[in-house]
Amino acid sequence: MTTQNILIVDDEIDMLHGLQRLFKMETNCEIFLAQSGLAALEVMYRQPVDVVITDIKMPDMDGIDLLEEVMRIHPWITVVMMTAYGTIELAVESIKKGAYDFIKKPFSNEKLLHLTRKSLERSRLLKENVSLQREIHKKKLFGDLVGASLEMRRIYDTMQLVARTDATVLILGESGTGKELAARAIHSLSPRRDKQMVVINCPAIPEDILASELFGYKKGAFTHATQDKIGLFEEAEGSTIFLDEIGDISPSIQAKLLRALQEREIKPLGNTKTKKVNVRILASTNDDLEAKMKKNLFREDLFYRLNVVSITMPPLRKIRGDIPLLANHFVEKWARELSMPTQKLSPEAMAYLISREWKGNIREMENCIQRAVILCSGNVIQPEDLKAVEALAVNAKYDMQEFNHLPYLVAKRKVVDEFARGYVADLLRRTQGNVTSAAEESGLERQSLQKIMRRYRIKSKLFREEIS
Repeated sequence: MTTQNILIVDDEIDMLHGLQRLFKMETNCEIFLAQSGLAALEVMYRQPVDVVITDIKMPDMDGIDLLEEVMRIHPWITVVMMTAYGTIELAVESIKKGAYDFIKKPFSNEKLLHLTRKSLERSRLLKENVSLQREIHKKKLFGDLVGASLEMRRIYDTMQLVARTDATVLILGESGTGKELAARAIHSLSPRRDKQMVVINCPAIPEDILASELFGYKKGAFTHATQDKIGLFEEAEGSTIFLDEIGDISPSIQAKLLRALQEREIKPLGNTKTKKVNVRILASTNDDLEAKMKKNLFREDLFYRLNVVSITMPPLRKIRGDIPLLANHFVEKWARELSMPTQKLSPEAMAYLISREWKGNIREMENCIQRAVILCSGNVIQPEDLKAVEALAVNAKYDMQEFNHLPYLVAKRKVVDEFARGYVADLLRRTQGNVTSAAEESGLERQSLQKIMRRYRIKSKLFREEIS
């Protein structure tokens, strides 16, 4: 079994050495010590840690602040809080913020060892789950879905149960959480997997065309219907149809879709007869359908037909511990698809990804990593690369299609040049032409910023005049 690491954090040196002796005698773990929260973070940057046992009351960074930082950067680490009399409320607060448990001083060695062994077992199981998820991902059991968190494992279990049936599944979740990937995974696990799943993005098709796309039409049904057209439901015969963002369809389409769900039959436009279809229906939405029902914008009977089984894809902020798996997956994926050299994320870049708020969820993070893979000049992606491509996405004033005809290196240079000019100009505008302040805000050395300014012939005095 791989040796596990315990980090003890306390500003009392006698406590540190006492616990070090105890754990060395009673466990097979490697023991690390830190006298402050900041020192503890330095230890965690240098090597992996499985369990952190920390006092709450410490100078410079107390145990609560350390816990928050650990949960932000290393959410898979198990944290135990040590608390003295009078800080029980803080200990309870720490549990809410992600601590595994707390122990009150003075404590017996037996009680601390019992809690520590439970913490080590939890960390071991978390690591095993990550390894298991990697193996599952290699086998493509759940397609391109990646994650080993409790939330994702529950979703995998539900998928495997519903996939073997023909039950209608409603997949809920915010934009960018992977609803279509979940639908594809269910289809790939189902007996219908040998036939291609049919996907339709409901809001992308105008209302007057959507009905004919879904159900087809007969020749002469309308002015330009010069021949019969088979609809997507018929194309999906024997397979699965996925109705993406179904919350945006109109009431008239809702009524026709209800018939397809209830009777498993459709009526093409202009046809007097219905047709039976053997189709499994999956649907998704980022809307609150129950709120829409209250406003009579979505049919109640259709909702209950769709909601036989529901799966909610979690936002990225709720599965932050899955970010390392997702990030490494996207780096490998885009390096492979773009025929780029093998790349990896630096520990600092990974910490940045974990700490960042991703309002667009997994899709936003993947887009950021894709751009970083393209624009990174070396084999290791740094935080600066990620921040640069994010700024590029915000500040871009051009259409990427204008670069598509160019050789890769030429296109890359043009994109980077345009980003650099816009970024530095906005930076100097915000700091009123103060180069020192601009360098501090950007994280660059003053000389490095001046070098960029000279390269692009950007003069700080122009921005001072602009303000005056």
